[in-house]
Amino acid sequence: MADFLQQLNESQREAVIYNDGPSLVIAGAGSGKTRVITYKIAYLLKNGISPHSILALTFTNKAAREMKVRVTEIIGENMTRLLWIGTFHSIFSKILRREASRIGFYSDFTIYDKQDSKNLIKNIIKEKKLDDKIYKPTFVQNIISKAKNALITPKQYANNCDLIEQYNQAQKAYILYDIYLTYSNRCKIANAMDFDDLLFYTYLLFNECKEIAQKYWNRFQFILVDEYQDTNFAQHEIIQQLTIEQHHRICIVGDDAQSIYSFRGANISNILNFRSIYPESKLFKLEQNYRSTQTIVNAANSLISKNREQIPKTIYSQKAIGEKIRLTGFYSDYEEGSRVANCIAEMHMLKKYEYKDFVILYRTNAQSRIFEEALRKLNIPYKIYGGLSFYQRKEIKDVVAYMRLASNLADEEAIRRIINYPNRGIGDITVNKIIAAASFHNTILWEVLSNPLSYNLKINAATFEKLKKFQLLINRFVEKVSTQNAYNAGRMIIRETGLINNELYEDQTPENISRIQNLEELSNSLYTFVSSRIEEGNANIKISDFLAEIFLLTDQDTDKNENINFVTMMTIHSAKGLEFKNVFVVGLEEGLFPSELSKQNLQEIEEERRLFYVAITRAKENVILTYAKNRFQNGQFHDRLPSRFIKDIDEQYLSLPSKSHVCTNSGGGGSFKESSLINHQNNQSNIGDLRIGNKIRHKRFGDGRIVALIGKNDNAQATVEFEQVGIKQLLLKFARIEMINDD
Repeated sequence: MADFLQQLNESQREAVIYNDGPSLVIAGAGSGKTRVITYKIAYLLKNGISPHSILALTFTNKAAREMKVRVTEIIGENMTRLLWIGTFHSIFSKILRREASRIGFYSDFTIYDKQDSKNLIKNIIKEKKLDDKIYKPTFVQNIISKAKNALITPKQYANNCDLIEQYNQAQKAYILYDIYLTYSNRCKIANAMDFDDLLFYTYLLFNECKEIAQKYWNRFQFILVDEYQDTNFAQHEIIQQLTIEQHHRICIVGDDAQSIYSFRGANISNILNFRSIYPESKLFKLEQNYRSTQTIVNAANSLISKNREQIPKTIYSQKAIGEKIRLTGFYSDYEEGSRVANCIAEMHMLKKYEYKDFVILYRTNAQSRIFEEALRKLNIPYKIYGGLSFYQRKEIKDVVAYMRLASNLADEEAIRRIINYPNRGIGDITVNKIIAAASFHNTILWEVLSNPLSYNLKINAATFEKLKKFQLLINRFVEKVSTQNAYNAGRMIIRETGLINNELYEDQTPENISRIQNLEELSNSLYTFVSSRIEEGNANIKISDFLAEIFLLTDQDTDKNENINFVTMMTIHSAKGLEFKNVFVVGLEEGLFPSELSKQNLQEIEEERRLFYVAITRAKENVILTYAKNRFQNGQFHDRLPSRFIKDIDEQYLSLPSKSHVCTNSGGGGSFKESSLINHQNNQSNIGDLRIGNKIRHKRFGDGRIVALIGKNDNAQATVEFEQVGIKQLLLKFARIEMINDD
């Protein structure tokens, strides 16, 4: 026993061997939290505690597997396989199957996934003859989920003022109650539970069947919970059911400074109030960080100290002091992406870092596009962690399919993808008839779809009208792509497909917000593509040109090369628990990080600050913070302010732009007012005003110096060597540039 305990530091060892009552282990970033839980389980087993008496709860299957593996390495498999280690949902599912009859289910109940649940709600709304535009299935599903996670039964829902007011649904309360009640009854008849039910029914089981609760009180003498800051109300209540009355030995491990999942229902109060609920509990603090340099740890401490809601702690590192955190502001988001990619290339070449040593962290998924394109230009391999690269995301592929069809009416795969998306009532039977007729007559699908009667398509009048409406929509797109540039045509297609609709905006789930942001970023991509080519002298830029460009990008995504040496890109939420030698935190601007959605609410701002803390503490050696002074959104450039969180870091730990030696600052200066649309001509820039050697500032490319001038009047061109993006040739009548003073 002494052998494995000697692998712990003093704070870890004290937390492991204390088993005389409830304990709270506050584990700072990189402090060995997982080791404490696994060693505590091993310590209990070594001291003769039955594995049947130990319950360890995690949030992910991966964490549960790793916990079992580590305990097995210390104790051996025979004892480990008898432990109750798993996620909240898997453990509670196991209990519910054993006790199913007590709550009106059979032990072989089915677990509905999110789509199964949504389909059932759709059917109920239809059966009750309700307007699905008013009672939207996704919205109703969210209300039911919220109620269950608040442990509110259907009968209690209609009287729950807080939940009704939260959704502003007072006028619909009774009908929503009726849908909720019907949904619950239908699930029970089908012997099915949804994901939320696994918590909901476990709570009801323990609350209504005291002898069952007593059974599990007696069984679980030691309860350990990982990542307690991420627990929601239902999970917190069930833990209390299992511990509070018997004063069992419960050990929770977590870090209030890393509570970042309130959008999933996580409640930071659960960990902050633990000692009030268990007044006899003992507090342990794991404050030694084994991951990061002293500078990174100290910077993170100075940042998180600005939060009011926290358990005070001082994290420290005994590693090297390390480099200061580098802060760089770029003139535009384009320049930010280009320079971050160049920084990675430089550090890879000069400091011999492997690509897998780098991560780019951003606040929203939509931000990935600019960095993906910049990395591709330098042939730097990368991978989107836990997601798809930008042009592989469903909503992007849907819009691109409309663009493909508008550019090429023979594109069969595009028709199949979008003919009934969004839903326009053209079912699979009709589509199969069109396919069969096209095959029989050796023609394209569009020909049959456009002339169904000529090809003896057996469809009714209603279906004929639906096909006609689809045909008219695509014909409008065809006309637009043939007469307009790619940006104007693409914006029209995004707008008129119906892929962005009121429901998407009203239903503010994280998934829908991400879809909207991705589609807005696609519009930004179109603008960037068109404007850059116009400046280079190519005036007639069509959708087909844009499609050819992104095909080359997506073709690289499908490369089957199993290279494991790649730059990782991900949202900060996805990065929790991971570590990298070099961390880029990008897009540090007001309205982006902190998010516009935080609405200046103190609690939400504090969670955004915790999110920034998580980002910084992923780094082992270097942190580079970047922001753009101008960001292209919704068809125009917007001036941006650096994130307030930058000022929260003590300046002694920062290498400011003028001193930055890896990502050098592109230069300061005043704002550059947006005054042009795609076809605007810059009449102020002409060959007579400019000289070789002049320093200029470009809206997207930043600062540069003119190295060559050729042509006259409308054909005048300048070759500019930009500080961050290299050589560019610009047609001056379209170039968005201004003269600046030479430093």
